[in-house]
Amino acid sequence: MHVELHPRFAGTGEGESARALTAACVHCGFCLSTCPTYLDTRDERDSPRGRIYLIKHLLESGAASAQTQLHLDRCLTCRNCETACPSGMQYGELLDIGRGLMEHEAPRPAVDRGVRWMLRFVLTRPRLLAAALRVGQALRPFVTEQLRQKIPPRQMRDAEHNPAHSPAPARAHERSMLVLEGCVQRAATPIPMPPRGAYCDKLGIGLISAPQAGCCGAVNYHLAAHDAGLDDMRRNIDAWWPYIESGAEAIVSSATGCGAMLVDYGRLLADDPAYAEKARRVSALTRDLAQILLHEDLRALAVDTQVGKVAVHPPCTMQHALQQPTLLEDVLRKAGFDIATTVEKLLCCGSAGTYSILQSDTSERLRATMLNALTHDRPALIATANIGCQLHLQAAAAVPVVHWIELLDKP
Repeated sequence: MHVELHPRFAGTGEGESARALTAACVHCGFCLSTCPTYLDTRDERDSPRGRIYLIKHLLESGAASAQTQLHLDRCLTCRNCETACPSGMQYGELLDIGRGLMEHEAPRPAVDRGVRWMLRFVLTRPRLLAAALRVGQALRPFVTEQLRQKIPPRQMRDAEHNPAHSPAPARAHERSMLVLEGCVQRAATPIPMPPRGAYCDKLGIGLISAPQAGCCGAVNYHLAAHDAGLDDMRRNIDAWWPYIESGAEAIVSSATGCGAMLVDYGRLLADDPAYAEKARRVSALTRDLAQILLHEDLRALAVDTQVGKVAVHPPCTMQHALQQPTLLEDVLRKAGFDIATTVEKLLCCGSAGTYSILQSDTSERLRATMLNALTHDRPALIATANIGCQLHLQAAAAVPVVHWIELLDKP
């Protein structure tokens, strides 16, 4: 697909990158049957091909409307289309550029800007988010059902239920890995985060949490606050670098949404002379927790495989960004769990970061479709690998939805 850049974009980094990315699209339409939003609306503008044309129009005309912005906003960034594309179109990268340009070409109303700023401010600060959740949980019985679904119920950690379940201090190990603790995950769920989980300690792996590290940058960057997202990345690299130089063998994330961002650090900071090489190193070291445990001897763990059938929900970030479509099922099978079957190819559950808040109607329809697929074989529970997906699915699921590591880290 050829693009004649508008003079305002010609010669700019974003303009030239967008032109090169758009050129890969041969408008074959293979992406249509893999796009959850197109299948939901049957509107070409809600398909990858349609959105590419909208971005092309912006690049060539230098102008865009709120209607164009609407269709870009409706994209889940699930990147299923990338896996299906025969020409290797990097759609997610193009969409990030298009959304960034749209913020300037079609400014949002003040209320919309305020909501997005609030999401960026609260979701990236675990202590503030935890406090806000406690208030919401206290008010949960008094709000509408639709709003109640957005507020996860209070879940206590094992140590809160029984102090005897508090993990013992980790032993010293020859192997060490850095860990990203996450933001929403740390505040909203009781799952044992890697520095506090006993599983890696039992496997002889020491995990390090760098105190100065924070949000991976995904919330800011995917809400088109690119500069703030890049600053998040630089801060994390600075926090991790001394440990990397000291021999940390990996950077581990237990949330695939965060892991997908970390593997992109090298690309996103490629033009930063001070951070480009370090960012490439961070991306190369990034591993999902399941990638680590898949290659370990799990017999040392207290795994309860008698929970019944487990329906596996592989998040889009695991399937397409990390390109590990069977990883979660592989590690659970290795641990001995009985895996439930699903009735169709799993596309997107509708969580997609802040999507379930900003595009709630579409998100809820996609969730219903996903739950129908996951519960076809009457599973006892659903296991997923991303905190956003977990919270979104459990709000409407008839069976428990857990992070998979909960199944391998029983006290």
